[in-house]
Amino acid sequence: MSLPLGLFTSPGPLIFQLGPVSVRWYGLLIALAVLLGLLLATRLGRQRGIDPALIADLLPLMVLGAVVGARLYYVALEWRQYRNDWLDAFAIWRGGIAIHGALIGGALVTVLFCRWRRQAFWPLLDVLVPAVALGQAIGRWGNFFNSEAFGLPTNLPWALTIPMANRPPEFLEQASFHPTFLYESLWNLGVCALLLILFRLGGSGRLRLPPGALSCIYLMAYSSGRVWIEGLRLDPLCLFSQPPFCSGGLRMAQLMSLLLILLGGAGLLWLYRFRRPLPDPSGLTA
Repeated sequence: MSLPLGLFTSPGPLIFQLGPVSVRWYGLLIALAVLLGLLLATRLGRQRGIDPALIADLLPLMVLGAVVGARLYYVALEWRQYRNDWLDAFAIWRGGIAIHGALIGGALVTVLFCRWRRQAFWPLLDVLVPAVALGQAIGRWGNFFNSEAFGLPTNLPWALTIPMANRPPEFLEQASFHPTFLYESLWNLGVCALLLILFRLGGSGRLRLPPGALSCIYLMAYSSGRVWIEGLRLDPLCLFSQPPFCSGGLRMAQLMSLLLILLGGAGLLWLYRFRRPLPDPSGLTA
């Protein structure tokens, strides 16, 4: 028996199209996320004595690195889709990116940028992570307009209606699903708010917040939410198995999230238990 229609129904991925030119919601949301992220990171950086021009120079490079990393990560784990026509791996407009790949790509670009501009890595990253969380909260709404990255069927009042063409074969009779995009968007907004509160307390001296602490907290806070949200999704990237349930295999986002929680916890332990600064990959000290 099918579930009733949900509260959320996507109007479709296109805003408008003029001949061969199309404007998509996903692109608009990414642009908005970058703009608001730049404004937020610039404001926070100014409070920490970081030149706004430095952040403006870094951001487009970091976004490019994030997009490339997100695509490479996805293609590597879904190579079975591309091995017969590897040129499709470059067709990013058809979808297929992964946030953990974006985090890896963006972090690598930031390290290289810091080495190039002789900027300490951790103080810069600490002003970027609230903007990253905000950007993630905005960007997740692209999944809503694309009717993708949804969860298991549900009859909850806030369920998401998915068109027949976008439903997995196992759930063609179901109409409404968990809006995991909404769960993660709200979670990321909460992470952003937490980081901003801690940033302010650290700046006022009411909280000891050494360089890198805020970045470690981001890793732990974001990843904690991703662990449980990923468990609801029907389109996970799987290791050694196939979606929707990764039977006998691993959900890569959950595995990566657990590793990032451990990494963030180890960083906080290093900072607060051993009272030593985090090693700076830029080769400088804060």
